Amino acid sequence: MAKLLLGKEVTDALNANLQERTAALQAKGVTPTLAIVRVGENPSDLSYEKGATKRAELVGVAVKNYILPGDATKEAVLAVIDEINADDTIHGVLMFRPLPKHLKADQNEICNRLDPKKDVDCMTHMSNAGVFEGLNDLGYAPCTPAACMEILDFYGIDCKGKNAVVIGRSLVVGKPAGMMLMGKNATVTTCHTKTINTAEICKNADIIVSAAGVLNSLTADYVRPGQVVIDVSINWDENKINAKGGKGGIAGDAKFDEVEPIVEAITPVPGGVGSVTTSVLMKHVVEAAEKV
Repeated sequence: MAKLLLGKEVTDALNANLQERTAALQAKGVTPTLAIVRVGENPSDLSYEKGATKRAELVGVAVKNYILPGDATKEAVLAVIDEINADDTIHGVLMFRPLPKHLKADQNEICNRLDPKKDVDCMTHMSNAGVFEGLNDLGYAPCTPAACMEILDFYGIDCKGKNAVVIGRSLVVGKPAGMMLMGKNATVTTCHTKTINTAEICKNADIIVSAAGVLNSLTADYVRPGQVVIDVSINWDENKINAKGGKGGIAGDAKFDEVEPIVEAITPVPGGVGSVTTSVLMKHVVEAAEKV
């Protein structure tokens, strides 16, 4: 039976640390503050916003909400970004992406309007450059791959000299996760939809970070004893028995019942990476406030 890498344990430790740091900042007259920018009423955005607000309250981070209608113009969104940039009491910004379809062509321009010092979720090209170069003063890594690294650190999983495979090459998870693992001195291979023999490549890995976003895509054929599996994805499984005894629930990429008995350690879904993400967001806000 694999060791479960539970997000709650990581989050509890992070929260305790952040409460101490926010108290120290407040004693100096500084309240770490997160601006949340939301365009429209996307249900997943609303859900994450609720969770982030609750976590912020727990650790002592203030929240300012900037809510725009779903048909907001590019100019309206840019005006909000400019207002936030000019407000020295705001230390970090979370803007929900992707933006509505009519703003898709303008998303890069809108994101890059943000001051990188307040970019706590890697919206800007400058922050992506910071991930590539391993420089936190150029912004912050995306919260999800950063949460993966927090889990590895908390459970004492040393990446030095290890073979790591990242499944997925998105800018949100896959690519930054690969760079961050290299920053921990792992030897990294990235697999994607065009990769041949992904299962064989994964079996040779010591650490697998699966961010494919495909339910049951990581099966027993991909793993071997001794591996650590970080399952990032959140998929909907219509056949999963939920807590209320009915069908339907979230699940990761791993076919958990097959993979868990084989590997050494694995993050569950739910209860793994996703539960750490909002605490990482708050950590970035506090770090930004400490730099002011």
